[in-house]
Amino acid sequence: MDRRTFLAAAAVSVSGSVAIAQQKEKVKIVSSLPRQGSPQGQTDGIANAIKLAIADFEKVVPFEVQYLDWDDATAAQGQWVAEKEKDNAENAVKDKDVLAFIGPYNSGAARVSMPILNKAGLVQISPSTTWPGLTKKGPTSDPDEPDRYRPGKKITFCRVCPHDASQGPLSAQFVVEELKVKSVYVLDDKELYGHGVATLFKKTCEEKKVKVLGHESINTTRNNFKELMKKIKEKNPDLVYFGGTTQSKGPQIALDMKSEEVNCPLMVPDGCYEQAFVDGAGEATFDTLKCFVTIGGIDPAYLKGAGAEFVKKYKEKHKKDAEAYAVYGYEAAAVVLEALRVVGKKDREAIRKAVVGTKDFAKGLLGKWSFDADGDTTFQQLTVATIEKGKFKSVKVLGTG
Repeated sequence: MDRRTFLAAAAVSVSGSVAIAQQKEKVKIVSSLPRQGSPQGQTDGIANAIKLAIADFEKVVPFEVQYLDWDDATAAQGQWVAEKEKDNAENAVKDKDVLAFIGPYNSGAARVSMPILNKAGLVQISPSTTWPGLTKKGPTSDPDEPDRYRPGKKITFCRVCPHDASQGPLSAQFVVEELKVKSVYVLDDKELYGHGVATLFKKTCEEKKVKVLGHESINTTRNNFKELMKKIKEKNPDLVYFGGTTQSKGPQIALDMKSEEVNCPLMVPDGCYEQAFVDGAGEATFDTLKCFVTIGGIDPAYLKGAGAEFVKKYKEKHKKDAEAYAVYGYEAAAVVLEALRVVGKKDREAIRKAVVGTKDFAKGLLGKWSFDADGDTTFQQLTVATIEKGKFKSVKVLGTG
């Protein structure tokens, strides 16, 4: 073969290789998260982590994966709204290139999108929704939960984060065993998530013989809760628990506890595990008010192996630490990407079966875990943190995983 013939053959070979590389079929993964307002710090982390997962799996997934980062919030509300979550779910169903829906961030939003996606057979993985009734019948769930989310009579919704049936009881376990609390006063924001986790916390406290001095739902339209704090101060609890979020006046509860000198710790759930909670109350508030904040799952600071490598890579790329739920954004995407690799074809039902059938998954950041028959992770852990110098500092991990 002379040089010209060789070069021509090589060019054809290279051209053919390029053509093959370019022939990867295109598929889409969408996320539906509040991309403005106080949750944005957490959802930035989730979205960034999804992109990192796609990059990590790029060589083994036989598709060209396009990621669509959709917002289910509005500027006016600063949080998710039902109409946007509904639109996102319906648009995902209509686009046949979409093979998975990651989200939402909020349990209330999940109630909107789950039936739409279930009816269409489109798999959905949430990195952060914790309301138990989304997947299981229980003491706090509505009578028709979770059946009303499954009009298609199959499981399409999974979550890689622990649920509140773990968070509430484990939080109570911590205050009894670690803080030696004998009495509590429980507040909630009257919302699905906040009231649910507060009720489970209260129930476990009662089971552990902790005296519940009161339980009431706040009016989140109020500017302050000073009168309520005066009443709580008279009761002299060992701890105040608030089931709610940053948006539902978590920072104001902290401010008013300090101003009215309610001299006991405050505990809040993962709806407040965001920098906006600290900033809303002010760093100085937590110089004197001891605050414990929980997150259903494991804080990035405790990760090892691939998880620790992710934390390092994330900081190098984004010049800041990964928010707590970034890890779960990566894990959700990794489960989908592994299903795409295994199935190898553009088939929503096959992808759904592969995702919900996930067993002994170890290709993400958390170690080995599985989805149970309801779509819940077997990894049920809780991280407890305090606030020091305006930042969260993890102090304990509880649970199984």
